[in-house]
Amino acid sequence: MSKTDRQNISQRLTDIAARYPDQIAAIVANRHGDATRQVSFSELERLSHQLSVGLRQRGLDPGQRIVLMVRPGIEFLALVFALFRAGAIVVLIDPGMGLRRLVECLETIDPDGFVAIPAVQWARWIHRRRFPHARLNVRVGNWAPAKVSYRSLLSAAPGSCSPLATDPTDTAAIIFTSGSTGPAKGVEYEHGMFSAQVDLLQDRFQIEAGERDLPAFPLFALFNAAMGVTSVFPAIDPTQPAHVDPRRIVAPIRKQQVTQSFASPALWSRVGRYCAEKDLQLPSLKRALAAGAPVPPSTIEKVTLALQESGGELFTPYGATEALPISVIGGREVLDDTSAKSLQGSGTCVGQLFTGIKVSVIEITEQDIPTYDLCRPLPQGAVGEIIVRGPSVTRRYYQQPGATASAKITDGDGFWHRMGDVGFLDEEDRLWFCGRKAHRVETPDATLFSVPCESIFNQHPAVSRSALVGLGSRPQQLPVIIIELESSDPPVHSQKLIQTELLDLAAQSPMTRLVSTVLFHPSLPVDIRHNVKINRELLAEWARQRIFDSETPGSQQ
Repeated sequence: MSKTDRQNISQRLTDIAARYPDQIAAIVANRHGDATRQVSFSELERLSHQLSVGLRQRGLDPGQRIVLMVRPGIEFLALVFALFRAGAIVVLIDPGMGLRRLVECLETIDPDGFVAIPAVQWARWIHRRRFPHARLNVRVGNWAPAKVSYRSLLSAAPGSCSPLATDPTDTAAIIFTSGSTGPAKGVEYEHGMFSAQVDLLQDRFQIEAGERDLPAFPLFALFNAAMGVTSVFPAIDPTQPAHVDPRRIVAPIRKQQVTQSFASPALWSRVGRYCAEKDLQLPSLKRALAAGAPVPPSTIEKVTLALQESGGELFTPYGATEALPISVIGGREVLDDTSAKSLQGSGTCVGQLFTGIKVSVIEITEQDIPTYDLCRPLPQGAVGEIIVRGPSVTRRYYQQPGATASAKITDGDGFWHRMGDVGFLDEEDRLWFCGRKAHRVETPDATLFSVPCESIFNQHPAVSRSALVGLGSRPQQLPVIIIELESSDPPVHSQKLIQTELLDLAAQSPMTRLVSTVLFHPSLPVDIRHNVKINRELLAEWARQRIFDSETPGSQQ
């Protein structure tokens, strides 16, 4: 095996620091977009090296699982590369999922330590019996019940800590899924997979060293450092994208001349509306990327308008924690071509595949599929279960053999990942997303898919958004459409008129002709992480109670 094949992912930072020592690696911006702190790549490399030395001196052994929970910024970047360098397995989890679920997830990991802000260290101490092996605990910030501080790591005796030699298949991190579409699971990331992700993104978007990125998903700052791109950290809470003050995104983009930004659709929706209201342009922004959920055409339109001066574009990559990236489509293609088809019930086009990524659409089944020869591929245009393979596709969940068996399909010396999504490939080999497999509704006459059906109802001007749910067991389900109106409190007579118009609209499309029950909900529940994924499981129970336990269909809560 060559030296290159055995590179630890932290070597990427070392190489970038050697090539661009004086270039700024990270900027921490205040609410007005001004830089409060910054660090060059050579300084970031020195920080990472010294931290890794300190961690080793404090007893960190290669292969230990260390939870990293610090705020986005210079410390986060320096620590994540220091942990990689020292051979630790970095455990990353979204704090937005709530303390109870967070503790439950981390308990399954049985971590060897926590490198975290004081609030997390206090939570770890309170629940210390659930983390019996967490002995290497580093506080980042004010005092907390942890013996080691971030500052003490930096003041450790000078020493050498070369990146631990790793095979591409060695585990670098365990990253938890958000839990927004099922139980949160720890996904094993290998050093080679991180490298593959960096290469796929850099090649597809022609990202050049010296660019500046505003990562509203903090983990993407890791990719920036590996590409020689400056990370500009905004003064926001990244766990609440739907509530971010758009000025705190727009200001650093404009003042720091940001060329790229990766954020959730909910955040771009707020930024797009703000720019439209204030007639603002983002003249430096060459590309905006939105992921985590389908992006409404209205959001694409507003962000595209704000990028007119730069000639930039909003891209919507498709993927998951277990497999990222898979495909991507540009906003202009959506507006000029695919959005019209989406309105007619085709689903959401998520674009062309990244180089090296393969997709197959197979017959839907709830059963495990041990080997690919047991799959039943569907013809072009047919909606089925999406499975993917490629260099950035993860192999397993940490210590969850059942979940791994359900999600992975062996194929020779490789494997496929079952996305849990349904969709199809069109005649141009573009991938279309039609919703989650679990959200399909099976009636005796047909199978209905959430995204195509909802797009029909969303055409009504009074509808803000909608959710298709199925009541009962497959294949005998009753399809119900649940509507959130633009007006939060419409008169009863207006509501009844809207209900009649929606049923007329449904009858005109083969996608929705089986839907004859309409309910109105004041505010559809959404996921914690992206604030846009509708919780259809919760809505199905709500609808069941409305229909079978209390009032008649069509009435408002």
